[in-house]
Amino acid sequence: MLVISSREFRQNQRIYFERADKGEQIIVQRGKDKAYVLRPVSEDDVYFNTEMLSRIKESVQQVKEGKTKRIKTDKEISELLGL
Repeated sequence: MLVISSREFRQNQRIYFERADKGEQIIVQRGKDKAYVLRPVSEDDVYFNTEMLSRIKESVQQVKEGKTKRIKTDKEISELLGL
């Protein structure tokens, strides 16, 4: 793990991006109490990945087919959530 200042990061971004691409953990320290991890974005980091888009399309299709349930009360919400 490498800890660098935000100034050092700004001056040498390319170097640190390349090191992060190779799997090195880079921490960019900003001020006394702020720090950030520099790492490549993976598919797990992206909320709208292939699986999520498929689930959204399936849900839209269910709405079109009328396969929905209207929830009107707190009790119905609890029942739906299994509480």
